[in-house]
Amino acid sequence: MKPNNPFLIAGYHSPEFFCDRKAESSTILEALYNGRNITLIAPRRMGKTGLIHHVFYQLKEQKSDVVTLYMDIYSTQSLGDFVRLFANTVLGQLDSVPQKALNRIGQFIRSCRPVFTFDEITGTPKVTVDVSPTEEESTLKEIFDYLGSSEKRCYIAIDEFQQIAEYPEKGVEALLRSYIQFLPNVNFIFAGSKQHVMQEMFTSSKRPFYQSTQLLTIGTVNRDEYADFAMAHFAKNNLQLPREVFDAIYDKFDGHTWYIQNLLNRLYGYNRDVEMASITYAMEQIVAEQSYSYADLLKAYPAGHVRLLKAIAQEGCVKEVLAGNFISKHKLRAASSVSSALKKLVANELVYQTTDGYIIYDRFMGEWLRNQVF
Repeated sequence: MKPNNPFLIAGYHSPEFFCDRKAESSTILEALYNGRNITLIAPRRMGKTGLIHHVFYQLKEQKSDVVTLYMDIYSTQSLGDFVRLFANTVLGQLDSVPQKALNRIGQFIRSCRPVFTFDEITGTPKVTVDVSPTEEESTLKEIFDYLGSSEKRCYIAIDEFQQIAEYPEKGVEALLRSYIQFLPNVNFIFAGSKQHVMQEMFTSSKRPFYQSTQLLTIGTVNRDEYADFAMAHFAKNNLQLPREVFDAIYDKFDGHTWYIQNLLNRLYGYNRDVEMASITYAMEQIVAEQSYSYADLLKAYPAGHVRLLKAIAQEGCVKEVLAGNFISKHKLRAASSVSSALKKLVANELVYQTTDGYIIYDRFMGEWLRNQVF
């Protein structure tokens, strides 16, 4: 079933509702076909997850018997969390015949007791495991052994991969690397949104994953391609999206995909021709819906942190946050206090450092901050 609104803000449907990324898709496909794992780096909400699913769609189109698996580990806090999610993602997915899947799982998974259920439509086994802390590493090895025993080609994407660097257990990177390098039938996409952490993990000679993958950093979707995509979908519904209006949206968010999609989704949903005034109306609607959550979020931060957030929002992008003219203009505290606040805001992903300077990570929150009086 096709979506009612072609501007998806979550999930993936098909190439018809996916814009451009031809060069990036080709690079990933070429790497995977030739047995190279790939590291995919992009700011959050730039479209890396959609790109992964788009690549997986093409892999399945070209060879239907390959297995493509996706897992987002952003919410995991420990090796145990990772092992449970990994087991739930992988186990039961490599065999088309349920009984064969059950037999193979039973053959390899011995350190814990898997719980089996079946998908009512496909009959595919769904497996959950409860792993004790003393068996986490054993279960992880058994899952990798299960993967390696398959006769099928398998592609696994692990999103927000930098999260493993936050686990309290030592040596998780080395442990994963030791298993991944011996899986000739499995290739991985390691995707992450914290660029400095991901770069360190895969380019530092001191880290286990050093030079083990091909690196790819993605930026904005090409403006002209995106404009053609958007205007064509409006035209299919007998609606007009003037090019100058699209350009205004693209520039407002510096090409940041999710925010553009979100605004286009609203404008398309109004079911009328789009004008410049429509952008203002849609923005006001979106920001108003989020205002209470933004206000609640800021209650957890000291006044100095909030003032810094507002100052960055007012400027849009700040090259030198510790510069004297910026601090005095916005009546901020001493440079040392601003530096401490900035580190916390960046760590908590309220502020993001681009090549041009510091910005508010959530563009809609930035719009809300510009209209607030603190």
